[in-house]
Amino acid sequence: MLKRALLPLLITLALSACAVGPDYHRPLLELPEASAAQASSEALLVKDWWQQFKDPILTQLIDEALQHNQDLLTAAARVDEAAAQAGIARAQLLPTLDANAAYQRGRSSSEIVTPGTPLVADTRNANLQVAWELDLWGKLRRSNEAARANFAATRFARDASQLSIAAQVAQTYFQLRAYDAQLEIAQRTLATRQETLTLQNKRFARGAISALDQAQAEADEAATRATVPQIANARAQTATALNILVGRSAKTMVEGELPRGGNIDQLLVPTSIPADLSSTLLARRPDVAASEQQLIAANAQIGVARAAYFPTISLTGALGSQSTSLDGLFSGPARTWSFVGNAAAPIFNFGQTGYNVDAATARQKQALAGYEKTVQSAFKDALDALSAQNSSRDILQAQTVQSSALSKSLKLATLRYDKGYSSYLEVLDAQRGSFQAELNVVSAKLNQLNAAVGLYKALGGGWVQ
Repeated sequence: MLKRALLPLLITLALSACAVGPDYHRPLLELPEASAAQASSEALLVKDWWQQFKDPILTQLIDEALQHNQDLLTAAARVDEAAAQAGIARAQLLPTLDANAAYQRGRSSSEIVTPGTPLVADTRNANLQVAWELDLWGKLRRSNEAARANFAATRFARDASQLSIAAQVAQTYFQLRAYDAQLEIAQRTLATRQETLTLQNKRFARGAISALDQAQAEADEAATRATVPQIANARAQTATALNILVGRSAKTMVEGELPRGGNIDQLLVPTSIPADLSSTLLARRPDVAASEQQLIAANAQIGVARAAYFPTISLTGALGSQSTSLDGLFSGPARTWSFVGNAAAPIFNFGQTGYNVDAATARQKQALAGYEKTVQSAFKDALDALSAQNSSRDILQAQTVQSSALSKSLKLATLRYDKGYSSYLEVLDAQRGSFQAELNVVSAKLNQLNAAVGLYKALGGGWVQ
C-alpha cells in the first residue's frame, strides 16, 4: 500500500529534470571587448548620480519625484502585480488542500424507498480533499519560469522608469534655472534699453539726433520688452511641468512656489569621464535587463505551449465522514475516503496546439529582436551622450568668448557713437549681438548640463569623480 502511494511521487522526482521546450541561453551579440580594468570599474558606479551636481534643491526634487511621481507609482503597482502572478505560478507546482462541510435535508420518493425507511432524512458531510497535478512534462515549471522572468522584467522596468524620471526632473530643473537666468538678463537689458530710449528722446527733443535714431531706439526697446514676457511664460510652463514630475498636488501647484538652488552657472558638471566606459557599464542599464527578462519569459512560454501535446495527469484524494446525525459524524463507521487519478490526453483539435507553439515561437523571436534592438539603442545612447558631452563643453567655451567680445564691442560702439564717429545703427547691432550672446551662453550651459544628464542616463548611473 505504501509503495503504491509513493509511486506517483517517485515518477515525478524521476522526471523532474525533464521539461519540454528550449532552455534559455543568452544570445551571442557583437559587443566591444572589455578589459579587466573595465570590469572592475563597475564597483565605482553610483546610482544617485544627481548628487554630483552639488545642488541640494535638485536632490530634494528628485527624491520627491521618486516617492510621489504618478508614473513611478504605476510602475510599482505593476511590480506588485507581477509578484502576485509569480506567486500564483509557483503555488501551482504544489498540491492544494481544501476543506468542506455540507448539510442536506431531503425527502425521497415513497415509490423507490424500502418500506420502513424514513422518507425524510438528514445528511451531514465533512471532508478534506487534496489535489495535485503532476508536472511530468514541465508545463508548470516553464510557466513558473516565465512568471519569475516577468516579475524580474517589471522590477527592471520600474528601475528604468526611476532613471528616466530622475533625468527628466534634472533636465526640467536645469531648464527652469536657465529661464531664470535668461529672464534676469532680459530684464536687465530692458532697463538699459529704457534708459537709452529716455536719453535718445531728450536728445531728439533738443535736435541733437535725427528722428531715425530716436525711432530705432524706440523699436529696440519694444523688441526687448516683448522678450521679457516670452521668457516669463516659458518659465511658468516649465515650473508647472516640474511640479507634475515631482508629483505635487494641484493645490500645491497653484499656491506653492518651487524652491531654487544655485544659479545655472554655479551648477557643477562632471569634469572627467572614466576612460574604461564600455559594454560592462551598459549591462547595468535596467531597460536592457528588462528586455532580456522578457526574452526569457517568451522562451519559457514555448515550453508551456509544447506541453499541451502531452497528457495532463492529476491526482485527487479525499478523506472525511458522512452521517445522518451530528453526533455520529466523526465516528469510525462514518468515515469515507476516495482516491482518483485522472489523465487527459489531446487527440485531435485541428492543429490548435501546433498553432499555439508557432505563436509562442513567434513571440520569442519578437522578444529576441526587441532585446537586440535595446542593446543597439543602449550603445547609440552612450555614443551620442559622449559626443554631446564633448561638443557642449567646446560650444560653451566658444559662446563665453563671443559674449565677452561682443560686450566689449558694445562699449566701443557706444563710445564711437557718442563721439560722433559712427551711426546709431552700429550701436543697435552691437546691443542686439551682446544681448543674444548672453542668452546663448545660458543656453550653452544648459546644453552642457543636459548632456551630462544624458550620459548618466545612457550608462544607467553615475561614477565616482
